Order: sequence, then C-alpha cells, then structure tokens
Amino acid sequence: MKALFIGGTGTISTAIVKRLSEDPSWEVYLLNRGNRSAVVPSNVKTILCDVHDEKATAEALAGMTFDVVGDFIGFTVADVERDFRLFNGKTKQFIYISSASAYHKPSADYVITEGTALANPHWEYSRNKIACEEYLMKMYREEGFPVTIVRPSHTYDERNVPLGVHGKKGFYQVIRRMQQGKPVLIQGDGTSLWTVTFNSDFAIGYTGLMGNPHAIGEAFQITGDETLSWNQIYQTIADALDVELKPYYVSSSFLSGAGDKYGFDFEGSLIGDKAVSVVFDNSKLKHIVPTMRTNVRFDQGVRIALSYVLSHPDEYEEDPEFDAWCDKVIASLEKAKQEI
Repeated sequence: MKALFIGGTGTISTAIVKRLSEDPSWEVYLLNRGNRSAVVPSNVKTILCDVHDEKATAEALAGMTFDVVGDFIGFTVADVERDFRLFNGKTKQFIYISSASAYHKPSADYVITEGTALANPHWEYSRNKIACEEYLMKMYREEGFPVTIVRPSHTYDERNVPLGVHGKKGFYQVIRRMQQGKPVLIQGDGTSLWTVTFNSDFAIGYTGLMGNPHAIGEAFQITGDETLSWNQIYQTIADALDVELKPYYVSSSFLSGAGDKYGFDFEGSLIGDKAVSVVFDNSKLKHIVPTMRTNVRFDQGVRIALSYVLSHPDEYEEDPEFDAWCDKVIASLEKAKQEI
C-alpha cells in the first residue's frame, strides 16, 4: 500500500513514518521542503515541494494515487480546501490531524470522548481546527471524500519535554530554572489532570487507522492511558534531573492577563486547554485498533527526552526574556502578599 504524508518530519509524524518504514507492506512518500531530511528513513521517498504552492504540488503528484494521504500541517480551512482539490479521487483515505484542544473547555464532563462538543472561544488555533473538521466532514457527506479525523492531545518525543507554562522558545528555559534552583511557574494549584503521550505510542493508534475501512467518516482521539496531575508531571521532570522542585503556583487567569501584558499569550494554551482537567476515553479507537496502549510511561519518556536534551545543549536556546518574566511575576505576587 502507498501512503503520502504532507509534512512527515514533526513530533507526531516522525514516529509514524519510522513505524511504517519498518513495515514492508507500506511504501511511504513525504511531501515537504526537505528541511529535516536527516530524520527521514532511507527507504522513504521524499517529494520536494511546498504544498502551499498548489500548482507545483499538483504537477509533482501528477498521475499518482495513494491508499492513504495524511496532512500534518493543515491549520486553516484554506489548507484543507486545497487538500480536497489535490486529493479528491486520488486517495482511498484522507487522514486529517486536528487537535483535542478543539473540545469544549471546560466540558460538561471531565472525561472526554469523540462525542464531546467542539468549541473553544479562547484559542483561534483550536477554532481553526474545528472549522477544518467541519469542512472535511461536509465533503465526506456531500462528495464521498474518504476522511478520517484524528485528535491528538499533548504528544511529545525524545527531544521535547511537555510543560504547562513556558516561553516562546519552548520548554528549555524551564529546565534551566529547575537546574539553577529557581522556582518554576505551575498553573493553578497543580492538581488538575492532564494526559501526555509519547510519539511512538501515538503512532500505534494512527497506523492502526490507516487503510482501516471502519475509520472512514469518523473522528478518533489518540492519547495514552496515563493520566497525571501537573504536580506529578513537574515532579517527575525534577526527579529525572535529580533536582528539588520549587513550584510557584499562579492562577491561569492571572498568567493569561500577565502574559499578555508582557508579550506572552497564555489564554489559548491555558484557559483554552491546559487549565482544566481532561481524561480521555479511548474506547472508540481501541475497538478498531486493539493494539493501542501506553508502552512508554511518562517517567520513562521524560528520561529519554532529557537524556537527549542534556547531551545536545547546542540545539536548544535559552530564553532570558521568559526567565526575567517569571521572576517579575513571582516578585510582584510576593509583594502583593506582603501588602495584604
């Protein structure tokens, strides 16, 4: 069978490509600009093209058909409208990566299923994903376009450490603060529940949907089964670093307001996502992909990630702006406490 992935070298897609490259029943193609060719297995074929150049993409794919096409970089309705024009009649299945952040926050029930309402007034990213889903399902109903929707939550890999609050340059500065003995900001009181998924586990669920006739016209969330509080997440990271965790708890609403004041946008990522407890019920996925389960616990995955991060410091950039902002937030709140 033949699969084409638009992108294919990101946190989620790299594990999927690697898994399929080891399966002789799949012939895998990537459509991208070749920016991360080092992570592409040798037996995977790359079509060098910018998918945003629709004409050039159509020419590059002329005469080709696929069993599965997966889009990992579709963020707007314009993106999926282009995908429909390019692949309608040329693939037996089109898998779109949406986001679990599209679910209503907070929902009526902290247990999330595929039937949970989609609505997120706090994050444009999520609203765009919802609009993409709606367009693709419309094309499924009206044109027979063979769509499968996939909703990942917080997925990480061997180069990334999942956190609740960090700056524009990612998680690294928070790790540095832990190493330096500084307090780190944790939203709320750290007791809300969250789910993190190692990318190789996500790949099991995704590849199980590929070519699966029961997946057409359906949406599936793909997450691990392990649910942790944010306190457990941060403590596990500190334990892996062999340092003392010094948590500083700040309400998500304050962080969102204070962040915006100093150029950090936390409303979407916190109020629209990580501030509330979410526990995922993956029964629907496991019904048709019975091999889906958590193989890499967070305590294992974070050690894998930190091993890479600490041995490749040249690949990560410190963030003095975010570091100073954390200190400013803590100082202002401590001062306010003394004045009460």
